[in-house]
Amino acid sequence: MENKIYNQLKKIITNPVCELNFKNNYQLLVAVILSAQCTDKRVNQVTEKLFKKYPSVFDLAKANISDVKQIIKPCGFYNTKGVNIVSASKDIVEKFNGVVPSDMDKLLSLKGVGRKTANVVRAVGFKIPSVAVDTHVFRVSKRLNLTKANDVDKCEKDLMKIFDKNEWINLHHTLLLFGRYYCKAQKPMCDKCDLKQHCKFYKERKN
Repeated sequence: MENKIYNQLKKIITNPVCELNFKNNYQLLVAVILSAQCTDKRVNQVTEKLFKKYPSVFDLAKANISDVKQIIKPCGFYNTKGVNIVSASKDIVEKFNGVVPSDMDKLLSLKGVGRKTANVVRAVGFKIPSVAVDTHVFRVSKRLNLTKANDVDKCEKDLMKIFDKNEWINLHHTLLLFGRYYCKAQKPMCDKCDLKQHCKFYKERKN
């Protein structure tokens, strides 16, 4: 059943890719940290300015935090995010010779990096099979009965058990984009959705 659902999702999301703009893994990491509770469109607008001023991790590691906060303000939570991206950049320079690590534990040691961010960097930046679970992936997985988990970490484990490792990266993007554009938190497009027969949310709302 799960593979049938996924095959239907792939017909809807035909180009499952990351929508953040970046040129290297440093820029990817910063963009993903900034994307928390912010749209990718807004992040792309902000990072265009940010990376023009701080093109490398070495530049951001030496940045004035107040200046960084001012640039990233449109992303929201700019005080915390500003501290996080500068601190993470310093650690990358001082602990990892300016190279963003691919190891999960090393990524998680960076300020502002949780499992979701680390998994995105590993999947998108390093092509390491990973399932990043953000709010969209979690919501869609719950609605389509792919998980009964009450937290994102358990959801990640469930998806990894269900689906082939070679599909993990595309699975993440497919679920994310389906959640972003179709199975929205507010006003989901249930009436136009071919998956509603599998959807717990639709059945509960219908009743």
